[in-house]
Amino acid sequence: MRSVPLRNKPWLNTPVFKKYRSEMELIRYIQTLASRDFSLINGMIPLGSCTMKLNATSQLLPVSWKEFSSIHPFVPTQQSQGYIALTNQLEDWLCALTGFKGVSLQPNAGSQGEFAGLLVIRAWHQSCGQSNRNVCLIPKSAHGTNPASAVMAGFRVVSVACDQYGNIDFQDLSVKVEKYSSQLGALMITYPSTHGVFEPNIKQICEQVHNHGGQVYLDGANLNAQVGLCRPAAFGADVCHLNLHKTFCIPHGGGGPGVGPIAVSSHLVPFLPSKKIDCSIESSAIGSISSAPFGSASILPISWMYIRMMGAEGLRKASALAILSANFIASRLEPYYKVLFKAPNGKVAHECILDFRDIKKKTGIEVDDIAKRLMDYGFHAPTISWPVAGTLMIEPTESESLEEINRFCLAMISIHSEIKAIESGRTDVSNNPLRLAPHTMSIVTSENWDRPYSRKQAAFPLEDQLKNKFWPSVSRIDNAFGDRNLICSCRTVEEIAEE
Repeated sequence: MRSVPLRNKPWLNTPVFKKYRSEMELIRYIQTLASRDFSLINGMIPLGSCTMKLNATSQLLPVSWKEFSSIHPFVPTQQSQGYIALTNQLEDWLCALTGFKGVSLQPNAGSQGEFAGLLVIRAWHQSCGQSNRNVCLIPKSAHGTNPASAVMAGFRVVSVACDQYGNIDFQDLSVKVEKYSSQLGALMITYPSTHGVFEPNIKQICEQVHNHGGQVYLDGANLNAQVGLCRPAAFGADVCHLNLHKTFCIPHGGGGPGVGPIAVSSHLVPFLPSKKIDCSIESSAIGSISSAPFGSASILPISWMYIRMMGAEGLRKASALAILSANFIASRLEPYYKVLFKAPNGKVAHECILDFRDIKKKTGIEVDDIAKRLMDYGFHAPTISWPVAGTLMIEPTESESLEEINRFCLAMISIHSEIKAIESGRTDVSNNPLRLAPHTMSIVTSENWDRPYSRKQAAFPLEDQLKNKFWPSVSRIDNAFGDRNLICSCRTVEEIAEE
């Protein structure tokens, strides 16, 4: 019997589907699209808390091998012995690096790792006959997804204050653990904190929570500052998730792929997600978090290669360099901008937060203006207004050279001079390089130039850009309006009707 097509009108009529009929034309089109995207090829991506580090070609190569890419996740175990050996070894390495006793590779993202880890904690409490322990303490310095994960896992979130250094306010924590002692299920803590500092009282914090019957979930989003230097289990944490798509070099962005395994202490190992191929669930396991027993298994060879090639000494050096780079930037820029959080010794962890709120009061320049101006200097903007509004969170990682870090610092210092020109009245408060950034090629080369600053200052503020310039493809847009309103780029109804 002949099937009837579900569509009775033509589709894929957009010209792009018909225009490129040869491989050469298609390659050129793809390259045109790629040239509009800023990547690590063009310069540093200093996104704080996102660890945009190098994903080396040597680590990525095995992903293309058919032995890894062409195997079904539910293939009989006798046909996947190599994969099983790889996952077992990777789990052993992650246990060694974190100090924990068991690992599940199943979660497909850091947020999914948070959810899985909290479910493990709840299952353990229930096994002890303490289902009432449903309060999760979350400090204001925690990672952004922590509260959502806690609520999804069935916890009630209670916030904990931070002190002037960005650390947990130990006095407020003491009050909260006493108040919710009989209900305390967990504390979620990010270490180093999202404020870019190491918690000096981390062991005492874990001990305080344990004394009141709770478990400690350590968010490993910032593990890039710990690997090879310290182990989360040694602080007293019970669960930790690890972002393989950040710290262990799996590329991330654009929605995936990601791997956010959880590592747990010995008493929680029986509650880890089931990894049986037949999908059966062990009596105490929390069940499956992903549909496949090893999650995004096809990209695990990337992290295996990274750890294997770096070795213990290389991993330790990478963490040390990440911390050194962040402190170099903080020290170099402190004469020009306020570094919001620092430890009592004046140092930061692997990232630093620059505060621009006073600059806004004096000049009206927003943190968004500075972020967009950085595009003219050939840099991707750092993380904007998170975790504190009006700030930039900068993380250079260990991948960037001293030359590139210095280039970034020079750009920020040059932007500071542009801000000072506005503050002194030498530059108009609304018609200036920051307010009108970024500057596209079409703007800079247009016949009419009605701005009080030169085209060179607009597009080539650093001398080295005369030889190597990344052009932003779009000029200033209204971010807030775009976030709140659906803007259609297709033809209007009137245009279609007229046609």
